Amino acid sequence: MSDIGEIRMQVMWNRLISVVEEQALTLLRTAFSTSVRESGDLSAGVFDPRGQMLAQAVTGTPGHVNTMAEAVLHFMNEIPRDQMFEGDTYVTNDPWQGTGHLHDITMVSPSFLNGELVAFFACTAHVVDVGGRGFGADGKSVYEEGLQIPIMKFAEKGNVNLDLVRILRANVREPNQVVGDFYSLAACNEVGHRRLVDMMKEIGLTSLDGLGEFIFSRTRDAMLERIEALPKGSWSNELVTDGYDEPVKLAATVSVRDDHVDVDFTGTDPMSRWGINCPIIYSKAYACYALKCMVAPDIPNNAASLAFFTVSSPVNILNAVRPAPVALRHIFGHMVPDLVLGAFSKALPGKILAEGAGALWNIHISARPVAGASGRRAEVLMFNSGGMGARPELDGLSATAFPSGVHTMPIEATEHTGPIVIWRKELRPNSGGDGEFRGGLGQIIEIAATEGHEFDFSAMFDRVNHPPRGRDGGKPGVAGVVRLDDGTKMRPKGWQHVPAGRRLILELPGGGGYGDPLKRSAEARANDRSKGYISESE
Repeated sequence: MSDIGEIRMQVMWNRLISVVEEQALTLLRTAFSTSVRESGDLSAGVFDPRGQMLAQAVTGTPGHVNTMAEAVLHFMNEIPRDQMFEGDTYVTNDPWQGTGHLHDITMVSPSFLNGELVAFFACTAHVVDVGGRGFGADGKSVYEEGLQIPIMKFAEKGNVNLDLVRILRANVREPNQVVGDFYSLAACNEVGHRRLVDMMKEIGLTSLDGLGEFIFSRTRDAMLERIEALPKGSWSNELVTDGYDEPVKLAATVSVRDDHVDVDFTGTDPMSRWGINCPIIYSKAYACYALKCMVAPDIPNNAASLAFFTVSSPVNILNAVRPAPVALRHIFGHMVPDLVLGAFSKALPGKILAEGAGALWNIHISARPVAGASGRRAEVLMFNSGGMGARPELDGLSATAFPSGVHTMPIEATEHTGPIVIWRKELRPNSGGDGEFRGGLGQIIEIAATEGHEFDFSAMFDRVNHPPRGRDGGKPGVAGVVRLDDGTKMRPKGWQHVPAGRRLILELPGGGGYGDPLKRSAEARANDRSKGYISESE
Protein backbone atom coordinates (compact mmCIF):
# COMPACT_ATOMS: atom_id res chain seq x y z
CA MET A 1 0.00 0.00 0.00
CA SER A 2 1.33 3.43 -0.94
CA ASP A 3 1.98 6.15 1.61
CA ILE A 4 -1.10 7.99 0.32
CA GLY A 5 -3.16 4.82 0.77
CA GLU A 6 -1.84 4.36 4.31
CA ILE A 7 -2.73 7.94 5.23
CA ARG A 8 -6.18 7.60 3.67
CA MET A 9 -6.86 4.43 5.67
CA GLN A 10 -5.67 6.06 8.88
CA VAL A 11 -8.01 8.99 8.32
CA MET A 12 -10.92 6.59 7.74
CA TRP A 13 -9.99 4.66 10.90
CA ASN A 14 -10.05 7.89 12.92
CA ARG A 15 -13.38 8.77 11.34
CA LEU A 16 -14.76 5.36 12.34
CA ILE A 17 -13.73 6.00 15.95
CA SER A 18 -15.61 9.30 15.87
CA VAL A 19 -18.68 7.43 14.60
CA VAL A 20 -18.77 5.04 17.57
CA GLU A 21 -17.98 7.83 20.02
CA GLU A 22 -20.99 9.78 18.78
CA GLN A 23 -22.99 6.55 19.00
CA ALA A 24 -22.07 6.20 22.70
CA LEU A 25 -22.69 9.88 23.44
CA THR A 26 -26.21 9.53 22.07
CA LEU A 27 -26.89 6.89 24.71
CA LEU A 28 -25.34 9.01 27.45
CA ARG A 29 -27.44 12.03 26.49
CA THR A 30 -30.77 10.23 26.10
CA ALA A 31 -30.65 7.48 28.75
CA PHE A 32 -33.22 7.54 31.54
CA SER A 33 -31.32 5.43 34.11
CA THR A 34 -28.68 7.22 36.19
CA SER A 35 -26.39 4.18 35.89
CA VAL A 36 -26.10 4.93 32.17
CA ARG A 37 -26.51 8.70 32.04
CA GLU A 38 -24.25 9.57 34.97
CA SER A 39 -21.90 6.57 35.28
CA GLY A 40 -21.36 5.45 31.70
CA ASP A 41 -22.37 1.84 32.38
CA LEU A 42 -22.65 1.03 28.69
CA SER A 43 -20.88 -0.02 25.52
CA ALA A 44 -21.11 0.86 21.85
CA GLY A 45 -19.36 -0.49 18.79
CA VAL A 46 -19.40 -1.18 15.06
CA PHE A 47 -19.00 -4.62 13.48
CA ASP A 48 -18.40 -5.87 9.97
CA PRO A 49 -21.05 -8.03 8.20
CA ARG A 50 -19.35 -11.17 9.58
CA GLY A 51 -19.92 -9.97 13.14
CA GLN A 52 -16.29 -9.01 13.86
CA MET A 53 -15.85 -5.92 16.03
CA LEU A 54 -14.09 -3.20 14.04
CA ALA A 55 -14.10 -0.48 16.69
CA GLN A 56 -15.51 0.29 20.13
CA ALA A 57 -16.32 3.58 21.80
CA VAL A 58 -13.89 4.63 24.52
CA THR A 59 -16.90 5.31 26.75
CA GLY A 60 -18.01 2.02 28.30
CA THR A 61 -16.99 -0.84 30.56
CA PRO A 62 -14.78 -3.82 29.62
CA GLY A 63 -17.54 -6.16 30.79
CA HIS A 64 -19.98 -4.64 28.33
CA VAL A 65 -17.57 -4.07 25.45
CA ASN A 66 -15.98 -7.52 25.42
CA THR A 67 -19.25 -9.42 25.93
CA MET A 68 -20.86 -7.32 23.20
CA ALA A 69 -18.00 -8.37 20.91
CA GLU A 70 -19.16 -11.98 21.30
CA ALA A 71 -22.90 -11.32 21.57
CA VAL A 72 -23.28 -10.01 18.01
CA LEU A 73 -22.47 -13.49 16.70
CA HIS A 74 -25.30 -14.92 18.81
CA PHE A 75 -27.72 -12.44 17.22
CA MET A 76 -26.54 -13.45 13.75
CA ASN A 77 -27.08 -17.12 14.58
CA GLU A 78 -30.64 -16.48 15.78
CA ILE A 79 -31.83 -14.10 13.06
CA PRO A 80 -31.17 -15.31 9.49
CA ARG A 81 -29.79 -12.85 6.97
CA ASP A 82 -32.95 -13.02 4.85
CA GLN A 83 -34.97 -11.81 7.85
CA MET A 84 -32.80 -8.73 8.40
CA PHE A 85 -34.21 -5.50 6.98
CA GLU A 86 -33.36 -1.82 6.91
CA GLY A 87 -34.75 -0.18 10.07
CA ASP A 88 -34.43 -3.38 12.17
CA THR A 89 -33.22 -3.43 15.76
CA TYR A 90 -32.72 -6.65 17.72
CA VAL A 91 -32.63 -7.05 21.50
CA THR A 92 -31.86 -9.49 24.29
CA ASN A 93 -30.94 -9.60 27.96
CA ASP A 94 -30.09 -13.31 27.94
CA PRO A 95 -27.19 -13.63 30.43
CA TRP A 96 -25.45 -16.32 28.38
CA GLN A 97 -25.85 -14.65 25.00
CA GLY A 98 -25.57 -11.06 26.18
CA THR A 99 -23.56 -9.62 29.05
CA GLY A 100 -24.02 -11.98 31.97
CA HIS A 101 -27.19 -10.86 33.78
CA LEU A 102 -30.76 -9.74 33.07
CA HIS A 103 -30.28 -6.06 33.95
CA ASP A 104 -28.12 -5.45 30.87
CA ILE A 105 -29.98 -4.83 27.62
CA THR A 106 -28.04 -5.48 24.42
CA MET A 107 -29.29 -4.15 21.09
CA VAL A 108 -27.92 -4.91 17.63
CA SER A 109 -28.94 -3.13 14.42
CA PRO A 110 -27.95 -3.99 10.84
CA SER A 111 -26.65 -1.11 8.75
CA PHE A 112 -27.50 -1.06 5.04
CA LEU A 113 -26.10 1.08 2.21
CA ASN A 114 -27.83 0.95 -1.17
CA GLY A 115 -29.63 -2.20 -0.09
CA GLU A 116 -26.44 -4.03 0.93
CA LEU A 117 -25.56 -5.02 4.50
CA VAL A 118 -22.33 -3.18 5.30
CA ALA A 119 -22.13 -3.33 9.12
CA PHE A 120 -23.80 -3.95 12.44
CA PHE A 121 -24.03 -1.51 15.32
CA ALA A 122 -24.35 -2.82 18.87
CA CYS A 123 -24.78 -1.25 22.27
CA THR A 124 -25.46 -2.29 25.84
CA ALA A 125 -26.75 -0.53 28.94
CA HIS A 126 -27.73 -1.44 32.49
CA VAL A 127 -31.39 -0.64 33.25
CA VAL A 128 -32.69 0.16 36.73
CA ASP A 129 -35.07 -2.81 36.98
CA VAL A 130 -36.14 -5.96 35.12
CA GLY A 131 -38.75 -7.20 37.58
CA GLY A 132 -38.45 -10.40 39.61
CA ARG A 133 -36.71 -10.11 42.97
CA GLY A 134 -34.87 -6.99 41.93
CA PHE A 135 -31.14 -6.44 41.58
CA GLY A 136 -29.68 -8.71 44.26
CA ALA A 137 -28.16 -12.05 45.20
CA ASP A 138 -31.23 -13.67 46.76
CA GLY A 139 -32.65 -15.47 43.73
CA LYS A 140 -32.27 -19.25 43.55
CA SER A 141 -32.44 -19.38 39.75
CA VAL A 142 -32.41 -16.98 36.82
CA TYR A 143 -36.19 -17.40 36.59
CA GLU A 144 -36.60 -15.47 39.85
CA GLU A 145 -34.32 -12.63 38.80
CA GLY A 146 -36.58 -10.90 36.32
CA LEU A 147 -37.98 -10.78 32.83
CA GLN A 148 -35.99 -12.76 30.25
CA ILE A 149 -35.99 -11.45 26.68
CA PRO A 150 -34.71 -13.95 24.12
CA ILE A 151 -33.00 -12.63 21.01
CA MET A 152 -35.85 -11.01 19.09
CA LYS A 153 -36.80 -7.90 17.13
CA PHE A 154 -37.39 -4.68 19.06
CA ALA A 155 -38.20 -3.04 15.74
CA GLU A 156 -38.74 -4.37 12.22
CA LYS A 157 -38.39 -2.00 9.26
CA GLY A 158 -38.60 0.90 11.69
CA ASN A 159 -41.80 -0.29 13.43
CA VAL A 160 -41.37 -0.88 17.16
CA ASN A 161 -42.70 -4.15 18.62
CA LEU A 162 -45.37 -2.63 20.87
CA ASP A 163 -46.29 -6.04 22.31
CA LEU A 164 -42.78 -6.24 23.76
CA VAL A 165 -43.14 -2.72 25.14
CA ARG A 166 -46.42 -3.67 26.86
CA ILE A 167 -44.79 -6.77 28.36
CA LEU A 168 -41.96 -4.62 29.68
CA ARG A 169 -44.34 -2.12 31.27
CA ALA A 170 -46.26 -4.90 33.00
CA ASN A 171 -43.17 -6.55 34.49
CA VAL A 172 -40.88 -3.82 35.81
CA ARG A 173 -41.08 -1.43 38.76
CA GLU A 174 -39.92 1.64 36.82
CA PRO A 175 -41.63 1.25 33.43
CA ASN A 176 -40.97 4.76 32.15
CA GLN A 177 -37.25 4.54 32.88
CA VAL A 178 -36.85 1.05 31.44
CA VAL A 179 -38.87 1.64 28.27
CA GLY A 180 -37.11 4.99 27.85
CA ASP A 181 -33.75 3.22 28.00
CA PHE A 182 -34.87 0.76 25.31
CA TYR A 183 -35.61 3.65 22.97
CA SER A 184 -32.29 5.28 23.93
CA LEU A 185 -30.42 2.11 22.97
CA ALA A 186 -32.22 1.96 19.64
CA ALA A 187 -31.41 5.64 19.00
CA CYS A 188 -27.76 4.96 19.85
CA ASN A 189 -27.48 2.41 17.04
CA GLU A 190 -29.47 4.58 14.64
CA VAL A 191 -27.08 7.50 15.08
CA GLY A 192 -24.13 5.18 14.47
CA HIS A 193 -25.76 3.91 11.28
CA ARG A 194 -26.46 7.41 9.96
CA ARG A 195 -22.94 8.64 10.63
CA LEU A 196 -21.40 5.55 9.03
CA VAL A 197 -23.50 5.92 5.88
CA ASP A 198 -22.61 9.62 5.68
CA MET A 199 -18.93 8.73 6.00
CA MET A 200 -19.06 5.97 3.36
CA LYS A 201 -20.91 8.17 0.87
CA GLU A 202 -18.51 11.05 1.43
CA ILE A 203 -15.43 8.87 0.93
CA GLY A 204 -16.93 6.76 -1.84
CA LEU A 205 -16.92 3.39 -0.05
CA THR A 206 -19.36 0.64 -0.93
CA SER A 207 -18.15 -1.71 1.82
CA LEU A 208 -15.90 -1.73 4.88
CA ASP A 209 -13.86 -4.72 3.69
CA GLY A 210 -10.73 -2.75 2.83
CA LEU A 211 -10.82 -0.68 6.01
CA GLY A 212 -11.49 -3.80 8.07
CA GLU A 213 -8.47 -5.56 6.60
CA PHE A 214 -6.33 -2.49 7.31
CA ILE A 215 -7.49 -2.46 10.95
CA PHE A 216 -7.24 -6.18 11.55
CA SER A 217 -3.92 -6.81 9.78
CA ARG A 218 -2.09 -4.10 11.70
CA THR A 219 -3.69 -5.16 14.96
CA ARG A 220 -2.62 -8.78 14.39
CA ASP A 221 0.96 -7.82 13.59
CA ALA A 222 1.25 -5.56 16.64
CA MET A 223 -0.32 -8.13 19.00
CA LEU A 224 1.90 -10.93 17.75
CA GLU A 225 4.98 -8.77 18.34
CA ARG A 226 3.92 -8.11 21.95
CA ILE A 227 3.15 -11.76 22.71
CA GLU A 228 6.44 -12.94 21.21
CA ALA A 229 8.24 -10.63 23.67
CA LEU A 230 6.57 -12.22 26.73
CA PRO A 231 8.22 -15.01 28.75
CA LYS A 232 6.74 -18.39 27.84
CA GLY A 233 5.22 -20.76 30.40
CA SER A 234 2.31 -21.21 32.80
CA TRP A 235 1.65 -19.46 36.11
CA SER A 236 -1.20 -19.93 38.60
CA ASN A 237 -2.92 -17.81 41.22
CA GLU A 238 -5.74 -18.17 43.75
CA LEU A 239 -7.91 -15.47 45.31
CA VAL A 240 -10.41 -15.91 48.16
CA THR A 241 -13.45 -13.64 48.27
CA ASP A 242 -16.35 -13.24 50.71
CA GLY A 243 -18.98 -15.10 48.72
CA TYR A 244 -22.57 -14.95 50.02
CA ASP A 245 -22.62 -17.04 53.19
CA GLU A 246 -19.21 -18.70 52.87
CA PRO A 247 -15.88 -17.80 51.25
CA VAL A 248 -15.33 -18.55 47.56
CA LYS A 249 -12.01 -19.52 46.02
CA LEU A 250 -11.20 -18.32 42.52
CA ALA A 251 -8.32 -19.95 40.66
CA ALA A 252 -6.64 -19.26 37.33
CA THR A 253 -3.70 -20.53 35.32
CA VAL A 254 -2.28 -18.16 32.72
CA SER A 255 -0.27 -19.76 29.90
CA VAL A 256 1.74 -17.74 27.40
CA ARG A 257 2.24 -19.61 24.11
CA ASP A 258 4.12 -18.55 21.01
CA ASP A 259 1.10 -16.91 19.39
CA HIS A 260 -1.60 -16.54 22.08
CA VAL A 261 -2.32 -16.35 25.80
CA ASP A 262 -4.68 -18.74 27.54
CA VAL A 263 -6.52 -18.43 30.85
CA ASP A 264 -7.97 -21.52 32.54
CA PHE A 265 -10.26 -21.23 35.59
CA THR A 266 -9.87 -24.87 36.68
CA GLY A 267 -9.72 -25.08 40.48
CA THR A 268 -12.35 -22.39 41.05
CA ASP A 269 -15.14 -23.26 43.49
CA PRO A 270 -18.41 -24.76 42.18
CA MET A 271 -21.49 -22.72 41.31
CA SER A 272 -23.31 -21.09 44.20
CA ARG A 273 -26.98 -21.50 45.06
CA TRP A 274 -27.09 -17.69 45.36
CA GLY A 275 -27.11 -15.09 42.59
CA ILE A 276 -23.37 -14.49 42.58
CA ASN A 277 -22.58 -16.86 39.71
CA CYS A 278 -20.87 -15.57 36.59
CA PRO A 279 -21.51 -16.82 33.01
CA ILE A 280 -18.32 -17.52 31.12
CA ILE A 281 -19.03 -14.75 28.59
CA TYR A 282 -18.55 -12.18 31.39
CA SER A 283 -15.60 -13.93 33.06
CA LYS A 284 -13.93 -14.08 29.66
CA ALA A 285 -14.57 -10.38 29.07
CA TYR A 286 -12.66 -9.34 32.19
CA ALA A 287 -9.93 -11.94 31.75
CA CYS A 288 -9.27 -10.55 28.26
CA TYR A 289 -9.30 -7.03 29.66
CA ALA A 290 -6.64 -7.92 32.24
CA LEU A 291 -4.48 -9.55 29.56
CA LYS A 292 -4.94 -6.56 27.27
CA CYS A 293 -3.85 -4.19 30.06
CA MET A 294 -0.62 -6.14 30.46
CA VAL A 295 0.19 -7.23 26.93
CA ALA A 296 -0.95 -4.36 24.72
CA PRO A 297 -2.84 -1.51 26.41
CA ASP A 298 -2.15 0.85 23.51
CA ILE A 299 -3.32 -1.44 20.71
CA PRO A 300 -6.98 -1.02 19.63
CA ASN A 301 -9.49 -3.41 21.17
CA ASN A 302 -11.18 -5.22 18.30
CA ALA A 303 -11.86 -8.71 16.99
CA ALA A 304 -8.24 -9.18 15.91
CA SER A 305 -6.71 -8.26 19.27
CA LEU A 306 -9.24 -10.31 21.26
CA ALA A 307 -8.55 -13.35 19.06
CA PHE A 308 -5.12 -13.77 20.70
CA PHE A 309 -6.73 -14.61 24.06
CA THR A 310 -8.51 -17.86 24.89
CA VAL A 311 -10.43 -18.55 28.11
CA SER A 312 -11.57 -21.97 29.28
CA SER A 313 -13.17 -23.37 32.39
CA PRO A 314 -15.08 -26.37 33.69
CA VAL A 315 -18.52 -25.58 35.09
CA ASN A 316 -17.96 -23.52 38.24
CA ILE A 317 -18.81 -20.12 39.69
CA LEU A 318 -16.91 -18.40 36.84
CA ASN A 319 -18.60 -20.60 34.23
CA ALA A 320 -22.14 -20.85 35.53
CA VAL A 321 -24.70 -22.58 33.33
CA ARG A 322 -28.44 -22.01 32.98
CA PRO A 323 -30.58 -21.74 35.07
CA ALA A 324 -28.08 -20.55 37.71
CA PRO A 325 -28.89 -17.22 39.40
CA VAL A 326 -26.46 -14.63 38.02
CA ALA A 327 -27.79 -11.18 39.01
CA LEU A 328 -24.55 -10.18 40.79
CA ARG A 329 -22.20 -11.71 38.23
CA HIS A 330 -20.23 -8.45 38.30
CA ILE A 331 -18.77 -9.21 41.75
CA PHE A 332 -16.66 -12.16 40.67
CA GLY A 333 -16.30 -10.80 37.15
CA HIS A 334 -14.62 -7.70 38.63
CA MET A 335 -12.33 -9.95 40.71
CA VAL A 336 -11.08 -11.77 37.61
CA PRO A 337 -8.50 -9.08 36.65
CA ASP A 338 -6.84 -9.26 40.10
CA LEU A 339 -6.89 -13.05 39.80
CA VAL A 340 -5.32 -13.05 36.32
CA LEU A 341 -2.85 -10.25 37.08
CA GLY A 342 -1.75 -12.11 40.21
CA ALA A 343 -0.73 -15.04 38.03
CA PHE A 344 0.98 -12.71 35.56
CA SER A 345 2.98 -11.12 38.40
CA LYS A 346 4.97 -14.35 38.63
CA ALA A 347 5.91 -14.06 34.97
CA LEU A 348 6.58 -10.32 35.10
CA PRO A 349 7.84 -9.53 38.61
CA GLY A 350 7.95 -5.87 39.51
CA LYS A 351 5.41 -4.85 36.88
CA ILE A 352 1.95 -5.73 38.29
CA LEU A 353 -0.10 -3.57 40.65
CA ALA A 354 -1.36 -4.84 44.01
CA GLU A 355 -4.92 -6.06 44.50
CA GLY A 356 -7.64 -3.44 44.85
CA ALA A 357 -11.26 -3.33 45.95
CA GLY A 358 -12.15 -4.91 42.61
CA ALA A 359 -15.92 -5.28 42.55
CA LEU A 360 -18.04 -2.14 42.57
CA TRP A 361 -19.96 -1.57 45.79
CA ASN A 362 -23.29 -1.32 44.01
CA ILE A 363 -26.36 -0.69 46.14
CA HIS A 364 -29.96 -0.92 44.97
CA ILE A 365 -32.37 0.98 47.24
CA SER A 366 -36.11 0.41 47.26
CA ALA A 367 -37.56 3.41 49.12
CA ARG A 368 -41.17 3.85 50.27
CA PRO A 369 -43.28 5.86 52.73
CA VAL A 370 -43.63 4.41 56.22
CA ALA A 371 -46.96 2.75 56.98
CA GLY A 372 -49.78 5.27 57.11
CA ALA A 373 -47.75 8.12 55.61
CA SER A 374 -47.92 9.66 52.18
CA GLY A 375 -44.81 10.01 50.09
CA ARG A 376 -42.89 8.69 47.16
CA ARG A 377 -41.78 5.22 46.10
CA ALA A 378 -38.63 4.82 44.06
CA GLU A 379 -35.93 2.41 42.92
CA VAL A 380 -32.48 3.97 43.31
CA LEU A 381 -29.21 2.46 42.06
CA MET A 382 -25.79 3.71 43.13
CA PHE A 383 -22.34 2.68 41.88
CA ASN A 384 -19.51 3.20 44.37
CA SER A 385 -15.82 2.34 44.23
CA GLY A 386 -13.15 1.39 46.72
CA GLY A 387 -9.43 1.98 46.29
CA MET A 388 -7.14 0.60 43.60
CA GLY A 389 -4.02 -1.31 44.46
CA ALA A 390 -0.70 0.52 44.54
CA ARG A 391 1.39 0.39 41.38
CA PRO A 392 5.09 -0.49 41.09
CA GLU A 393 6.05 3.19 40.95
CA LEU A 394 2.92 5.05 42.06
CA ASP A 395 0.34 5.08 44.85
CA GLY A 396 -3.01 3.50 44.09
CA LEU A 397 -5.90 5.63 42.90
CA SER A 398 -8.53 6.34 45.55
CA ALA A 399 -12.25 5.59 45.14
CA THR A 400 -11.66 4.54 41.53
CA ALA A 401 -13.63 1.90 39.65
CA PHE A 402 -11.04 -0.57 38.45
CA PRO A 403 -11.60 -2.71 36.46
CA SER A 404 -15.11 -1.59 35.50
CA GLY A 405 -14.20 2.01 34.69
CA VAL A 406 -17.63 3.45 35.49
CA HIS A 407 -17.98 6.99 36.82
CA THR A 408 -19.11 7.85 40.31
CA MET A 409 -22.72 9.01 40.36
CA PRO A 410 -23.09 12.60 41.53
CA ILE A 411 -24.93 12.85 44.85
CA GLU A 412 -27.36 15.38 43.41
CA ALA A 413 -28.36 13.04 40.57
CA THR A 414 -28.82 10.13 42.97
CA GLU A 415 -30.95 12.10 45.43
CA HIS A 416 -33.08 13.36 42.56
CA THR A 417 -34.17 9.80 41.70
CA GLY A 418 -35.83 9.03 45.05
CA PRO A 419 -36.57 10.03 48.66
CA ILE A 420 -33.06 9.50 50.03
CA VAL A 421 -30.32 11.75 51.37
CA ILE A 422 -26.57 11.12 51.06
CA TRP A 423 -25.32 12.66 54.32
CA ARG A 424 -21.67 11.86 53.78
CA LYS A 425 -19.42 10.78 50.91
CA GLU A 426 -15.71 11.18 51.62
CA LEU A 427 -12.40 9.38 51.38
CA ARG A 428 -11.79 6.80 54.14
CA PRO A 429 -8.57 7.65 56.04
CA ASN A 430 -6.05 4.86 56.75
CA SER A 431 -7.80 2.44 54.38
CA GLY A 432 -4.98 2.14 51.80
CA GLY A 433 -2.46 -0.63 52.40
CA ASP A 434 0.97 0.56 53.53
CA GLY A 435 4.00 0.06 51.31
CA GLU A 436 6.71 1.86 49.42
CA PHE A 437 3.69 2.92 47.40
CA ARG A 438 0.40 3.24 49.27
CA GLY A 439 -2.84 1.60 48.19
CA GLY A 440 -5.70 3.83 47.09
CA LEU A 441 -8.23 4.89 49.72
CA GLY A 442 -11.77 3.61 49.94
CA GLN A 443 -14.60 5.96 50.83
CA ILE A 444 -17.28 6.39 53.51
CA ILE A 445 -20.88 6.83 52.38
CA GLU A 446 -23.79 7.57 54.71
CA ILE A 447 -27.33 7.11 53.36
CA ALA A 448 -30.76 7.69 54.90
CA ALA A 449 -34.34 7.93 53.72
CA THR A 450 -36.01 11.33 53.83
CA GLU A 451 -38.40 12.05 56.68
CA GLY A 452 -41.44 9.77 56.67
CA HIS A 453 -39.71 7.15 54.51
CA GLU A 454 -37.83 3.87 54.99
CA PHE A 455 -35.96 1.65 52.58
CA ASP A 456 -34.84 -1.85 51.79
CA PHE A 457 -31.48 -2.24 50.11
CA SER A 458 -29.73 -4.94 48.17
CA ALA A 459 -26.13 -5.27 49.39
CA MET A 460 -23.65 -6.21 46.66
CA PHE A 461 -20.39 -5.84 48.55
CA ASP A 462 -17.16 -7.84 48.82
CA ARG A 463 -13.72 -7.51 50.41
CA VAL A 464 -15.46 -7.27 53.81
CA ASN A 465 -13.93 -10.47 55.21
CA HIS A 466 -11.07 -10.81 52.72
CA PRO A 467 -9.28 -7.48 52.10
CA PRO A 468 -7.18 -6.80 48.98
CA ARG A 469 -3.67 -8.19 49.27
CA GLY A 470 -0.52 -6.15 48.86
CA ARG A 471 2.28 -7.10 46.50
CA ASP A 472 6.04 -7.46 46.90
CA GLY A 473 5.95 -6.76 50.64
CA GLY A 474 3.08 -4.24 50.59
CA LYS A 475 0.44 -4.48 53.30
CA PRO A 476 -3.18 -5.40 52.56
CA GLY A 477 -5.83 -2.73 52.18
CA VAL A 478 -8.36 -2.28 54.97
CA ALA A 479 -11.49 -4.43 54.63
CA GLY A 480 -14.91 -2.93 54.00
CA VAL A 481 -17.62 -2.44 56.64
CA VAL A 482 -21.43 -2.38 56.32
CA ARG A 483 -23.38 -1.07 59.33
CA LEU A 484 -26.12 1.21 60.60
CA ASP A 485 -25.36 4.39 62.49
CA ASP A 486 -26.37 2.70 65.77
CA GLY A 487 -23.63 0.10 65.29
CA THR A 488 -25.84 -2.70 63.93
CA LYS A 489 -23.73 -4.86 61.63
CA MET A 490 -25.27 -5.59 58.23
CA ARG A 491 -24.54 -8.41 55.82
CA PRO A 492 -22.35 -7.70 52.76
CA LYS A 493 -24.87 -9.35 50.42
CA GLY A 494 -28.61 -9.73 50.23
CA TRP A 495 -31.75 -7.65 50.73
CA GLN A 496 -32.00 -5.93 54.14
CA HIS A 497 -34.07 -3.22 55.83
CA VAL A 498 -33.14 0.25 57.08
CA PRO A 499 -35.87 1.68 59.36
CA ALA A 500 -37.01 5.28 59.22
CA GLY A 501 -34.63 7.50 61.17
CA ARG A 502 -31.61 5.22 60.77
CA ARG A 503 -28.64 5.76 58.47
CA LEU A 504 -26.76 3.13 56.48
CA ILE A 505 -22.99 3.55 56.59
CA LEU A 506 -20.74 1.97 53.96
CA GLU A 507 -16.99 1.94 54.53
CA LEU A 508 -15.40 0.80 51.29
CA PRO A 509 -12.15 -1.20 51.20
CA GLY A 510 -8.79 0.34 50.34
CA GLY A 511 -6.29 -1.07 47.87
CA GLY A 512 -3.26 -3.13 48.80
CA GLY A 513 0.16 -1.53 49.13
CA TYR A 514 3.19 -2.22 46.92
CA GLY A 515 6.71 -2.82 48.18
CA ASP A 516 8.38 -2.66 51.60
CA PRO A 517 6.70 0.01 53.81
CA LEU A 518 10.14 0.88 55.23
CA LYS A 519 11.10 2.20 51.81
CA ARG A 520 8.29 4.75 51.70
CA SER A 521 9.78 8.21 51.75
CA ALA A 522 9.30 10.56 54.68
CA GLU A 523 8.08 13.17 52.21
CA ALA A 524 5.33 10.85 50.94
CA ARG A 525 4.18 10.06 54.49
CA ALA A 526 4.14 13.73 55.41
CA ASN A 527 2.08 14.46 52.33
CA ASP A 528 -0.39 11.70 53.29
CA ARG A 529 -0.77 13.15 56.80
CA SER A 530 -1.22 16.70 55.55
CA LYS A 531 -4.07 15.61 53.29
CA GLY A 532 -5.72 13.41 55.92
CA TYR A 533 -5.06 10.20 53.99
CA ILE A 534 -3.47 8.73 57.12
CA SER A 535 -3.85 9.80 60.75
CA GLU A 536 -1.09 11.61 62.63
CA SER A 537 -0.23 8.45 64.56
CA GLU A 538 0.48 6.43 61.42
